[in-house]
Amino acid sequence: DSFHRPPSMKVSVTDAKAQLTELVRRAEAGDEVVLTRHGQPTVRLIPVQRPPTATLRRAILQAARDSGRCHALGETSGARSQDDLYDEFGLPK
Repeated sequence: DSFHRPPSMKVSVTDAKAQLTELVRRAEAGDEVVLTRHGQPTVRLIPVQRPPTATLRRAILQAARDSGRCHALGETSGARSQDDLYDEFGLPK
């Protein structure tokens, strides 16, 4: 969200030509770099999102399967194991 986003760095297109390599490095590091033309924002440099690796995709799929299996069997996760101790208002029974 914008609360945690660092303030954007605004650079004119003309000035960006001389410092493009540095601007790309900053964008890759997470800084928001906005290029302006006549003082108006025109382009935002952002890093390319890399696709997840095969290992990460397998881990995500396995976690989804495990979650679905848990719900299908009526099992509760540790996060929900104490729900029976509280009423609908969140007060102890």
